[in-house]
Amino acid sequence: MENTALNIDQTPRSPKVSFDPATGTLEVSGESYPEDASLFYGPILKTLKGWLSDEDGPSVTVDIRLIYFNSSSAKAIMNMFQMLEEAAEDGRSVTVNWHYDADDDAMEEMGEDFSEDFESATFNLKPDLTA
Repeated sequence: MENTALNIDQTPRSPKVSFDPATGTLEVSGESYPEDASLFYGPILKTLKGWLSDEDGPSVTVDIRLIYFNSSSAKAIMNMFQMLEEAAEDGRSVTVNWHYDADDDAMEEMGEDFSEDFESATFNLKPDLTA
């Protein structure tokens, strides 16, 4: 099992990423439109894939709190979601929480679109009502 924690600081163009393999928690927050999305998300996907390879690992909770992302980031996020769905199909408990501002219809719709690809994992739409 890959036990590498990830902590990537937020920049004006890329999100904060925090992954704790001991607890199975991954958080992605901020804006995501890096110059090269595959370069940015590659290490994240590689670490997650390695960690998910241990079928007896702990449950996974992913919290996505993005306020904006571009199409290349959407593809990387979809790749991550496909990995998580496959892990859920293999018996891992996977929960994805899609957090969005309650007034942001576009981010709500993106969450709804992503949720349609989940059958085995749990996908929760979580509006932030405090904004």
